[in-house]
Amino acid sequence: MRTDLSVRAIHKGDMRVDVQVREHVLHVDYPAVPGKNPSPLELLLASLTACAASTLNVVLSRKLGAPVRSLQVEARAERRQEHPTGLTAIELVYHLDGEEVEPEVIERAIHMAEDQLGPVLDMLRPGTKIASTWDMDCLHVAAVRKTR
Repeated sequence: MRTDLSVRAIHKGDMRVDVQVREHVLHVDYPAVPGKNPSPLELLLASLTACAASTLNVVLSRKLGAPVRSLQVEARAERRQEHPTGLTAIELVYHLDGEEVEPEVIERAIHMAEDQLGPVLDMLRPGTKIASTWDMDCLHVAAVRKTR
């Protein structure tokens, strides 16, 4: 098999694992409770939001010439109650702030980022219902994208 990316997980006792990603170490715990390190599913959501934010920023600023001052992406998820307790639904919420950008441009950018470019979303989509919404401070509007 060709290797494009590689990480290593090292069990540290109980449900703790240290994950080596190049020169970085991520401390992971289970279950997801206050006072512990992020859980694997929280890191999955973190990967999704990081991918969504960087992809949308590239589309807005480089492809569409509509840069924003700030961009935040939240992810909320539901888990299956029985094992395996994977994610069954994810809601992405894009919070943008910047110069006035037409809502159609934002919709187009989100469509491009989610449907054509985002690799993490692409991998999650087949088994998980994903919906997204967005708001932009200078527009004072909220638009809802279709659920997939």
